[in-house]
Amino acid sequence: MTAMGDSPGVGILGAGFMGQTYARTVATLVRGARLVAVTGGSRAPQLAAEYGITAEVNVEALLARGDVDIVCVATPHAQHGPQGMAAARAGKHLLIDKPMATTVEACDAILAECAARGLRCEITYTQRERICNVEMKRLLDSGELGRILHLHNVQVVPNGMKTTPQWQLEPENVGILMGHGIHNLDQVRWLTGREVMKVFAKVRACDPQYVVDSTADVVLTLDDGTVCTVFCSFEVPAPGIPRTGGATQVVCEHGVIDADWYGELRVAREGGAWEVLAKQPAIDWAGKGFLDPVRLETYAKTLQRLVDDVRAGKGAGGTGWDGRPAVFEHICREGVIGAWGRWKEWEEWEEWDKRTRQ
Repeated sequence: MTAMGDSPGVGILGAGFMGQTYARTVATLVRGARLVAVTGGSRAPQLAAEYGITAEVNVEALLARGDVDIVCVATPHAQHGPQGMAAARAGKHLLIDKPMATTVEACDAILAECAARGLRCEITYTQRERICNVEMKRLLDSGELGRILHLHNVQVVPNGMKTTPQWQLEPENVGILMGHGIHNLDQVRWLTGREVMKVFAKVRACDPQYVVDSTADVVLTLDDGTVCTVFCSFEVPAPGIPRTGGATQVVCEHGVIDADWYGELRVAREGGAWEVLAKQPAIDWAGKGFLDPVRLETYAKTLQRLVDDVRAGKGAGGTGWDGRPAVFEHICREGVIGAWGRWKEWEEWEEWDKRTRQ
């Protein structure tokens, strides 16, 4: 393992969309780290050649390397738990793509291992790093607008099920709310600084051809009584709804907030006119594609924090401890059963959950 203060080596599990994202980010945007190895997926040899690193034959070989200090888990969701646990047992610091795992038990196991070994564990909650969201958080924390009365959070991808990778449509990878809407669930806790106590949810696929959820309505009651709502759908017909690719509206005592994660942050104070507080530069999907530095900036901030913490010799910690509450199964089981009892919608969700996990 690399000595404290030296540049930690980074290994990547998975060479697809997210594996390529992490490779480019570490290689071009993160200071004080070295890209060392990759494994998993048909693209791994090509990715290794592109960055002049090693393509290991399997996960075990990568985890056995003494020059790998940080492991980025960028594989299908069902593998996050087992691979995250294996990396922690090998003494590696972790960056796990969201969701942290597909069960609460897997999250707990990873966190326990990291705590016992003094390892950092980060989850790629990249919406926490986008410009409009950062400014929205600052504004809410300042108390300028008073108490939060309601928060509505939405993520709509027009015809998204037709463009979602096939592996995300497999039951073991737990669907759209866990795979994408988990950003919305995390944002509720992050923006409010509160914990979720009660949940009422309707998770479904409007089109019966899909065996995973593709549309979800979630009502979350926080520990101070505030009610928040989430709508996440990959089934809305094109062209979709303006300003809903990722958006948050907040009603406060002394004003309202309208935040487009990928556009403008607007605020109206005490009945006044809307004013723009921040703008997120657009991602050039048509030109630079998914490796546009504008997109990678949020990943770079997350990775840089992890690298800096590892180099500083910090002990166990990181957003991994926020990974567990954002796992929807945790919110449903502890919120719905513990506080509300077995409502009809929960029974329907549980039946769907059992069917899709067979």
